[in-house]
Amino acid sequence: MVLRKCQGVQRVQYRPMAALNTNLGVNFPRGFRSAGVYCGIKKPGLLDLALIVSETESSVAGMFTTNRACAAPVVWSKQAVAGRRARAIVANSGNANCLTGEQGMRDAQRMAELVAKRLECPPTQVVVASTGVIGVPLPMPAVESGIAQAFERLTDGDDRTTADAILTTDNASKRASLEIETPAGAVRIGAIAKGAGMIAPNMATMLAFITTDAAIDPADLQACLARVVNATFNCITVDGDTSTNDMVVALANGASGVQLAGDALQPFEQGLYQVCEYLAKRIVKDGEGASRIFEVRVSGAADADAARRIARTIAESQLVKTAVHGGDPNWGRIIAAAGRAGAPIDVSRARLHLQNTLVFENGRPTEYDERALVEAMQTDEVTIALTLSDGDGEAHFWSSDLTAEYVKINAHYRT
Repeated sequence: MVLRKCQGVQRVQYRPMAALNTNLGVNFPRGFRSAGVYCGIKKPGLLDLALIVSETESSVAGMFTTNRACAAPVVWSKQAVAGRRARAIVANSGNANCLTGEQGMRDAQRMAELVAKRLECPPTQVVVASTGVIGVPLPMPAVESGIAQAFERLTDGDDRTTADAILTTDNASKRASLEIETPAGAVRIGAIAKGAGMIAPNMATMLAFITTDAAIDPADLQACLARVVNATFNCITVDGDTSTNDMVVALANGASGVQLAGDALQPFEQGLYQVCEYLAKRIVKDGEGASRIFEVRVSGAADADAARRIARTIAESQLVKTAVHGGDPNWGRIIAAAGRAGAPIDVSRARLHLQNTLVFENGRPTEYDERALVEAMQTDEVTIALTLSDGDGEAHFWSSDLTAEYVKINAHYRT
């Protein structure tokens, strides 16, 4: 990990570490157990309640949606994270418990109280999350039954059911874990996530739960998580809609016996980035109706904020997304999107590469083999690289193409 200054803002550059294990998530770190069950919120056979428990009190950190119409569990969990210590995370899918009035807040609190009673801890040490349809009260008898079932099925083994229980329109569960060496010793990081639609910073219709057996001060954990989230989950977009229920929550229980602080935190943050980057890209790849993803890289912008604004505008452009879907190297749409981003840009000194092919430079198109470029764009991943000459600002965004299937899924989400 390298820290640099960009127009007065600290920029973090991460480098790959160990190979990821994508068949195990939150149960990989020592001292954690989890379960996923069906309680009756969703259709029969679809898991809809997840529980993650630490054997001991943990440091907790979190990042939450900036949507001001945020759901009751987001309000509750912000308060829980502010308490700096936590024992568990309980999450349901199929119902967002959002825009449900005072009853929604009582239901979120009730979920925390039920878990806390079993663990003999304060309810404020239980993070609560919900995802699904907005405006429908939680069926609390079903939720209460699900929490009881989940405690009976807690395991420190395969956590596939936990990952499945938080899904909505996702095509597959999302898990990642790895062990990293730090100057203080080896620690483990594991995570699960969900997300496929209503994906846009800050943040998206996504949940991500992270566990680690490192011992980390809550303030240090929060700082690491904020930097990593801003470089991963806050750099993805599927449809430009920021949801009401999003959160990324991390628990650090210290079960490894390894205390991380100061320079020893750098390899931990590096590993945390690797886990979160994988999950963020999996969310985009799993975007509703998506057939391919694309990465937008912007460099040489006036500053980091300008780079981010330009990258996001390109990534969310409906015309760019449809061109990527069709494998059409329509570079004009990309430059047009960059020009309307509201950031300083001198196109007369800009260069644009599609799949490593230079297509635009110094205010005019270049000569290139269009047939070869069309063929190069018929892949699962497309890269758009825009190089400016306005400063040293850099940013990246991951996005998915726009397909007819996306419209079909969202036209009948409730019906």
